[in-house]
Amino acid sequence: MDDDLTVLEITVNGESRSVAVDRRELLIDTLRNRFGVTGPKIGCLTGDCGACTVRLDGLITKSCLRISVAEHGAEIETLESMSTDGLTGLQESFWNNNAFQCGYCLSGMLFAAEDLLDHNPAPTEDEIRQAISGNLCRCTGYHAIVTAIKNYADRATDNGR
Repeated sequence: MDDDLTVLEITVNGESRSVAVDRRELLIDTLRNRFGVTGPKIGCLTGDCGACTVRLDGLITKSCLRISVAEHGAEIETLESMSTDGLTGLQESFWNNNAFQCGYCLSGMLFAAEDLLDHNPAPTEDEIRQAISGNLCRCTGYHAIVTAIKNYADRATDNGR
């Protein structure tokens, strides 16, 4: 094997995967180019936009800032893992509130919203804005996104979430 290649074994969306990767390869590139996972997008490659957001061993992270081989043995969830049978309630709220257009920011926004709601099921608008602040949206603007998250949280709280 080439000296620059290392075998990477990880779990992606519940499926064990193994592939030889360059030791310098970014996790976003491995996910998209080697595993065909298209939920996380390549945006800024500096961690500023959030388009590449994934859940890594239970914590949300920006995959453009991670070297693939450093994640050997990790469990990774992407946007594709959020629902296997239709839209989740949060995704429906995004849909119903026109909270996305091109979908580029969707991974970051949905993962940030899920993480917030897991820790704070009844957030204020300011708390929602803070939670999504690590994600850039160039199409929709933030008002519809904040509204979608707030509406979902309010409905979930009313329904005894």
